[in-house]
Amino acid sequence: MTNDDVLILGSGIAALQLASLLNTDLNVRILTKEKIRTANSYLAQGGIAAAIGEHDHPCKHIADTLEAGRFHNNPDAVKQIIQAAPDLITFISEQGTVFDKNQNGDLLLGMEGAHSEKRIVHGGGDATGKNVVEFLISRLNENITIEENVFAYELLLNAEKRCIGVKAKAQDGTIKNYYSRNTILATGGCGQLFTYTSNAPTVNGDGIAMAYLAGAEVVDMEFIQFHPTLLYLDGETKGLISEAVRGEGAILVTDDGTPIMEGVHPQKDLAPRHVVSQKIYEYLKNGHKVYLDISKIENFKKRFPSITSICEENGLQLSDGKIPVAPGSHFLMGGVKTDLTGRTSIKGLYAIGESACTGLHGANRLASNSLLEGLYMGEKLSSLLNTSVNEEAFGAETIIPSFPHKKVTLPEMQEIKDLMMERVGIVRSKANLQKQKAWLDSFNVHRFTNLSEYTLEEMTKIFMLITANLITEAALKRTESRGGHYRSDYPIEDNLNWLNKTIIHKNSREMESNHEYIETALAT
Repeated sequence: MTNDDVLILGSGIAALQLASLLNTDLNVRILTKEKIRTANSYLAQGGIAAAIGEHDHPCKHIADTLEAGRFHNNPDAVKQIIQAAPDLITFISEQGTVFDKNQNGDLLLGMEGAHSEKRIVHGGGDATGKNVVEFLISRLNENITIEENVFAYELLLNAEKRCIGVKAKAQDGTIKNYYSRNTILATGGCGQLFTYTSNAPTVNGDGIAMAYLAGAEVVDMEFIQFHPTLLYLDGETKGLISEAVRGEGAILVTDDGTPIMEGVHPQKDLAPRHVVSQKIYEYLKNGHKVYLDISKIENFKKRFPSITSICEENGLQLSDGKIPVAPGSHFLMGGVKTDLTGRTSIKGLYAIGESACTGLHGANRLASNSLLEGLYMGEKLSSLLNTSVNEEAFGAETIIPSFPHKKVTLPEMQEIKDLMMERVGIVRSKANLQKQKAWLDSFNVHRFTNLSEYTLEEMTKIFMLITANLITEAALKRTESRGGHYRSDYPIEDNLNWLNKTIIHKNSREMESNHEYIETALAT
């Protein structure tokens, strides 16, 4: 058993930004279920968006964010985060050589999809995530303890329903309670729920499922962003091909060189991600291959060293000037509902980064706004905790009764991924969503109150099924298409019935006769 002031679950940019800015007199512990450098953030090839160009302005960045999010965004969240972006970038830039600069020492700014100006700051060409993560790790102080290979699987609540820590299992099966005055979920999204994904192998939605089981409000789960361009070889996706490649002039073409985005959207290949993904998916379903034509990009290998390595490691030579691509799950716009300091509906529990939903991204995230949000929320939450962390005392854990049940035979992970991709992927319909909901309901995993008896792999499957159920249920309820949620049976936006409507999930820990109560509400 441990007692800390701050307990952080996860090791991405949001988590590390928070940890690096906390006062040194606080006891801080970071738990990560693999290694500290295996988070999604470390893989991020894109950059960080900030309106710092000569002809740019935060108002333009705000407008682009709202447009990409199909106006499902929280306008206050958009305004505050976007306006803070220049200062966040300036602070990191002044600390060292994190970001790429020109010969005059000015930050190089790139273009990405759905942006109206060049405003993307990169580090190491296409290694921005790695550069920023290494910078933040270098700033961690001695008051911070890092424990790797620890799987947190249950939030501990006291009698007042305040979160007081987590229960976790090590790889050798040892179970341990970690108590804390403040517990922070920075566990990322749920990309591994789908067959094709750009996400790290650890990103299975476990933090969101944990929060849901504890009774936290979870919102906007139907909005999944599929990145248009993952390297696609032999029926498998092998890694992300950054949007910056299209920002530098690459175009999407078929086998015979026909551009596929002509006439689809005014921004063509740099249209919002959901538009491009749906078009590529349409071509692939009709038996066509789709490529990124990079022939017009000068010094490609120098500009994109990480992408070059991914291609060459998988036997693809870039001399032909074409990279075969397919869309894959990339980012969850929804998550645990929070305010802009990360506070959830459970006292003592915070969520930041992709596991949280602040409303910044709306129905579809604008490129390079994710790392920005992580930096912003890490900073804001650090300011809160630095002034209030010792106000609350620890309390005794409330034991929720564990009802007898037989261990369910869980599906294989690949089956979960394949069925989610097929039925709840880029194109959805009532028939497929109902079929998937019935399949998920057959496992009844959300009623389990004692996960300790399960193996780490079984826990991962249970959390995947819970998160998949939240996504499927929300996608079934939203009878329109908007951003990352596309219904073939409701193919257009329905502003009259759905604009500014949010689907909220909440699981009650008070056991009814069937041991569970689920509330799904619509909020305006």
